[in-house]
Amino acid sequence: MSNKKRVREAIKKVVSTMMDRVMNNVLIKDSFIKEEHHSAKPLYAALVPDEIFKWSHFERRFVTPFGGVWGKLAQVVAIEAHGNCSLGHSVTGTVGSESLRRIQEVLNNLEHNTKYKLKVKPNWAEELAYIQKGGEKPIPVSVTCDVFIRNEETCAKYAFEIKAPLPNSDQTKVSKEKLLKLLAMNPKQVDSAYYAPAYNPYGKKEDYKWTFPMRWFNMHEDESVLIGNEFWDLIGGEGTYKIFISEANKLVKEYRKRIYKEFLEIEPPQYFNYSPLK
Repeated sequence: MSNKKRVREAIKKVVSTMMDRVMNNVLIKDSFIKEEHHSAKPLYAALVPDEIFKWSHFERRFVTPFGGVWGKLAQVVAIEAHGNCSLGHSVTGTVGSESLRRIQEVLNNLEHNTKYKLKVKPNWAEELAYIQKGGEKPIPVSVTCDVFIRNEETCAKYAFEIKAPLPNSDQTKVSKEKLLKLLAMNPKQVDSAYYAPAYNPYGKKEDYKWTFPMRWFNMHEDESVLIGNEFWDLIGGEGTYKIFISEANKLVKEYRKRIYKEFLEIEPPQYFNYSPLK
């Protein structure tokens, strides 16, 4: 079986396993029981149609397990291309005390822009250079990466903070601090570290406009930012993102049809197999 074929099968397996688990939960293990809902929340049930709460019931049981899917997808892709990939991997090293102080300075300047000073804009290259020059007393530091890749042939080490397409500000701040610490370690423990939203709902990188992460990164220009296709093609090789989108879109029709028929117990509308993934 070719590498691309294995990647296709691996992506399909991860997404299908997650969706099958969700369907089993909402249909069997933790189904929406109308009578129980009416008894527990009679005023809600009187004011709002049951279908609305049924959708909400599904959403809560879908969003939580989906949060871990991006990492699992990245892992199966990276193992095929690099031979080694782990999730939740801790990198331990030392960072100079002045470099640690400068990291906090950079983050504080981005967080506490006021009308009394010029607005500070994120600039990864300048920030990292400033921090790496800090040095001084080495302090032990441990950073846990979402995704950690070690290429078995070149021994190159890559660390990633992989996030959903529309992350919040607090998550992004934590990710930036982790990346800066990783790249300030001396001696060097990773070759590269990236902030990686797994998918770009805006299409092109230059069109990305979700404001929360843009407080911390220049999402259009910072070399530490990989969005969508940049991320998948780096960890899996050129064309990986197209494979990911292709396999995801194949699963759309199957699971949307099941959700309409089995969960909502209605016939799917004509547009039910539409997919926004491009």
